[in-house]
Amino acid sequence: MTSSPRPPHVGDRPDPTGGTTAPGGEPAPARGYLLDNARAEAGERFVWLAELFDGVTRGHFDRLGVGAGSRCWEVGAGGRSIPEALAAAVGPAGYVLATDIDPSWLEAGAGYEVRRHDVAADPPPEPGTFDLVHARLVLVHVPDRARALATMAAALRPGGRLLVEDADTALQPLACLDDGGPAQRRANRLRDAVRELLARRGADLRYGRTLPRALREAGLVDVAAAGSFPVGGPACDRLEAATIRHVRGELLAAGLADDAEIDAHLAAVHAGELDLTLAPLISAWGRRPAEPPPALGQVRIESLTAVPSS
Repeated sequence: MTSSPRPPHVGDRPDPTGGTTAPGGEPAPARGYLLDNARAEAGERFVWLAELFDGVTRGHFDRLGVGAGSRCWEVGAGGRSIPEALAAAVGPAGYVLATDIDPSWLEAGAGYEVRRHDVAADPPPEPGTFDLVHARLVLVHVPDRARALATMAAALRPGGRLLVEDADTALQPLACLDDGGPAQRRANRLRDAVRELLARRGADLRYGRTLPRALREAGLVDVAAAGSFPVGGPACDRLEAATIRHVRGELLAAGLADDAEIDAHLAAVHAGELDLTLAPLISAWGRRPAEPPPALGQVRIESLTAVPSS
């Protein structure tokens, strides 16, 4: 299931570089989410990310027991496809909450509730009540990831499941695995440039591989993980084109690319000349314990009771 792009709300737009001007006239350091929801390209990215990864995510929902009557919180939802899929799975007896810092691409009244929420700053909504909490391609961009994970874990009921999916762009940094020609090498240079922009905004490009440990440190048990690695195809091409158009201004402002290089790359993508790929998506899940473990040294009374001999 995918969502369809629509124009974003008309109104104030962020500075093209994501920053402001310092009192002396020099650009201030870039800040905020690089791939923000305020631009039309965000809607295109949601469509192609859904095409590439929604099947993977829905498979995990099935594996974790999401079904009729489940209560689910979709964190940093972005587009509509996952909230819609969850709403279809839980049915009228269930409940789906979709949140985002900028929820303008979500559709209230489509079988799920929409709220504006910052998972790294706001308290958990309805703590201790959700059967499933899910975030995809969110925490890698959040500076205080441990706090965000703690917020999501606190929203789970005892026995509830947390599913976090994030890319590890340092694990596989190439746009073209086959870099035998100039167009492929140019694609890889531009992918490096986008990674540099993400790192400057505070993204952890190695975060995906740390998810199992992070979930255990958040107090979850039965932690496991899997990876998904799309290689080539129209969805990868269209996601690449939308992403490059989205960050074009930032690439130019940072001196990481010029117009000619970007135009040549986009032309090669549209001509189907490249076998583009993505970083692996690491999916990790764990369960909130049904009850806290006994304190160290705590012993049941029964174990100290002597059994009379016959």
